[in-house]
Amino acid sequence: MLPGHGNLAGPRRRSPPCPRGNLVFIVLDVQVLPASAWHPSQSSGGTGVSAPPSGIVGRGDELGRIDGFLRRAAAGGCSMLVSGEPGVGKTVLLQAAADRAGEAGMLVLRANGIEFEADVPYSGLNQILLGIYDHLPLLPGPLEQALTVALGFGSGPAPDRLIVGNAALALLGHVCREQPLLLVVDDVHWLDRSSAMVLGFVARRLEGHRIGLITATRTGAETFFDPQGLDSYEVQPLDPDASAHLVRAHFPSLPLQVRHRILDEARGNPLALVELPTSLTDWNVERQTLPEILPLSERLQALYVSRIAAMPEETRRLLLIAVFESGGELRILRAAYGSDQGLDHLAPAEQGRLIYVDDATGRFAFRHPLIRSAVAGKSTHEDRRRAHQALAEVLADRPERRAWHLAEAATGPDEQVAALLEASARKILRRGDAIGAVTALTRAADLSADSGARARRLAEAAYVGADISGDTRHAETLLATAKESTPDGSPGSLHAAVATVYLLLNGDGNVETAHRILVNAIETNPHGWDAGDGPLIEALVQLQVLCWYGARPELWEPYHRALSRMTPAPPAILALTARTYPDPVRTAAGALDQAEEILASLVGERDPNRIVRIGHATVYLDRLGDSREAMMRLVRQGWSGGALRRRLGALMYLCLDDYLTGRWAECERLSDEGLAVCREQNFAFFTWYFLYTKALMLAGRGACDEADAMADEITRWAAPRGVRSAEIFAQHPRVLAALGRGDFDAAFRHAAAVSEPGTLAPYVPHATWVMFDLVEAAMRSGRRQEARAHAAAMSTARVAAISSRLAVVQAGTDALVADGDARPYFEAALSVPGSQRWEYDTARIRLAYGEWLRRTRAPSLARTQLQAAYSAFEAMGARPWAGRALAELRAAGQSPTSGDDPVAATTLLTAQEREIAELAAGGLTNRQIADRLFLSPRTVGSHLYRIFPKLGITSRAALRDALSAAVRSPAPRADRGRE
Repeated sequence: MLPGHGNLAGPRRRSPPCPRGNLVFIVLDVQVLPASAWHPSQSSGGTGVSAPPSGIVGRGDELGRIDGFLRRAAAGGCSMLVSGEPGVGKTVLLQAAADRAGEAGMLVLRANGIEFEADVPYSGLNQILLGIYDHLPLLPGPLEQALTVALGFGSGPAPDRLIVGNAALALLGHVCREQPLLLVVDDVHWLDRSSAMVLGFVARRLEGHRIGLITATRTGAETFFDPQGLDSYEVQPLDPDASAHLVRAHFPSLPLQVRHRILDEARGNPLALVELPTSLTDWNVERQTLPEILPLSERLQALYVSRIAAMPEETRRLLLIAVFESGGELRILRAAYGSDQGLDHLAPAEQGRLIYVDDATGRFAFRHPLIRSAVAGKSTHEDRRRAHQALAEVLADRPERRAWHLAEAATGPDEQVAALLEASARKILRRGDAIGAVTALTRAADLSADSGARARRLAEAAYVGADISGDTRHAETLLATAKESTPDGSPGSLHAAVATVYLLLNGDGNVETAHRILVNAIETNPHGWDAGDGPLIEALVQLQVLCWYGARPELWEPYHRALSRMTPAPPAILALTARTYPDPVRTAAGALDQAEEILASLVGERDPNRIVRIGHATVYLDRLGDSREAMMRLVRQGWSGGALRRRLGALMYLCLDDYLTGRWAECERLSDEGLAVCREQNFAFFTWYFLYTKALMLAGRGACDEADAMADEITRWAAPRGVRSAEIFAQHPRVLAALGRGDFDAAFRHAAAVSEPGTLAPYVPHATWVMFDLVEAAMRSGRRQEARAHAAAMSTARVAAISSRLAVVQAGTDALVADGDARPYFEAALSVPGSQRWEYDTARIRLAYGEWLRRTRAPSLARTQLQAAYSAFEAMGARPWAGRALAELRAAGQSPTSGDDPVAATTLLTAQEREIAELAAGGLTNRQIADRLFLSPRTVGSHLYRIFPKLGITSRAALRDALSAAVRSPAPRADRGRE
């Protein structure tokens, strides 16, 4: 029993009177959200449920509204109607109100609107007032009699509802003199008519009583409770961040793709977010092969099935067809139903708020995806098969959708349908949906009429899963099943070979073994060296990467031999990559025109494979900037559940471009993102890429020991696997770390390990990234002959013809080794068209130029170059180089500029502020800038608020002039990356 109230069977007592002004709350609610949605829950099988932090997720605004309501109620009485869709969390919010009231010392009584008691008069009121029944004697006789009869505790004629309402209000008033009161009643739309009308009567008579009434109902539900005159509030679904937090908290081990599907289906409904994963099998979760319509748990079914069961039979049939008509076209729905009058049967579902019809567009949509699941869940297998068959018959002009419906309607193997699904899978893949492609290929394998076709399709699904989506566990299963499907236990296809190689590399296999497997598959498969053969192209792309990993000339021989045999000629991107990727020093310059044509085709490109492969072909041409926007699209797609492997490729190329162009803040951020994805998704083989770019940032910023440790981690992983390219890459951060320490002897040794002085090693394209380092380290460690030999090798190879960056580096190294007047070489380096893009290289050349000018007794000119170098290094956070520039500046008789100088003003900007200022000066709005930089418009506005005083301006219109003044000065642009 509640404190202060006797047992109904015991003696009644009278409460002493108390001053008026005590607080009473009446709370009525609709939908009980399970405590597991918000509070710690138990583990649940293979889905990996764990306890989330206690507390309500994503409802800060709603809780603030409730607190305000409680304050108003305490000040003089008020009421509120809370509405929302089933499962949205209304009960949780009202429970929070009850908890707060309880903490304040109020008595809490509870009741539930129960559907099967809706015809029992005053059944709801009975529950509400049962706990304070012993106070009835405090009422005047007629009121006590009326309420006793209404509540079923006495006999007599049925009382008038007005008298019952007055009696209930009087009873509440008496009880609150003893203790503040809060009533909680769920499901007000299921309350009986009599109870609902009495509560409505009470709700409109609270003023001056300090009684609060909060009611809740399902959106659109019919109810006898009249909310007229009450404040109302509709609870909205959780926002995407809160939804993701809730799912992660309950299901931390749920694969990313499955998590995205759950978020899409639940649409912010808290009950759905915590219940949908529990209805999935371990098989579905581990392999990320979710059904088209997610099954519902029993609790979710209870929300919708009763509403669907109440629909007429023909309405349910039409709804089932609508479930599978993914395009939402009324025209197709009408045709599939087979009657011009068929859509008349949609009316009950529309009126029952199960479906929404847009007359203007001729489309329909279910009010919530869970309704689709409930409709499908209430149907039989044969019902579903007939619905798919009906849709397939009217979708002759939609081959992808028709293929899927035919597959779902099939009752056994059907090679024609399997072929349609296979073709559909390739189209799906070009749109970037690797999971969808794997699903289509797997279903095509199920429908295959012979074991060879089944094995081939499963092998292709394994390849797509492994190489594109990164789902290695599922790929292993598919590959094993493919092998079991053939008499000799080997599918023998090129897709199977590529998938095998991928899985081998992501495990403990080595490059040599993988190379041998793939070369054998390419040379023995009956593809006829046809340049239009898709599996052959994929195998050659993978072979190219393997050869690059191994970084040995002999590995490339079978690759070049295969390309020479293709008829009529290798595809354009493959041909370009063969000239720009393996050995760019010797072959890239002659492919520049071809590269321009392919880069121009990137505009509007949506095929993720093509985008990444163009980046692959142009990385050593220093043209990654041309594909930045396309790469960013892939990253954003990855955030939304797109192909993770392509997201990693895009991140890798963005990091490399960021390093070279001085966007070090962004490089560091994207490196961390890449490492997180690799570790979370078990992309073991690709981790080293991001360790490399992360190590470059650490070395460049002076964390030399950490950079060396990360380089050692790369080497330890790469050496036993024969990934020589990774070992070569690991030397680069070691070079920078040694230069940062001023240990030029060590820097020379590490740079020489990439490529010996005086040579640009064949099939070691990364040698072009440490040329300036090697020459500078050689000169500063007394190895002038080696430095000159390397500069001469660069000149002989004409590396300057490959890119503007290499033209800058070539002229800069010529300046370092010049015997006499080095000024023409330095000036040539800084005047290369496009040199301003290569912030880091140009800053280092300016530093070297300033040092040379100071030594040659030209301090004024030296200060100009040193100030520009210092500003650029500071913006990037390149502390060792900034320190060197500062020391040289002081030696030249000047400290870094400050005050009203435009150069000094712009160097006060952080990297992110500088980028925002440039975009704003270019005319972009705050929202456009926010979209470009993945910030919120409010954050952009805050940055501009800080930027204006730093630049000495007061308006957006003055930005262009302020930045132009800095551009006209010798200082280069600040780091455009993000902090």
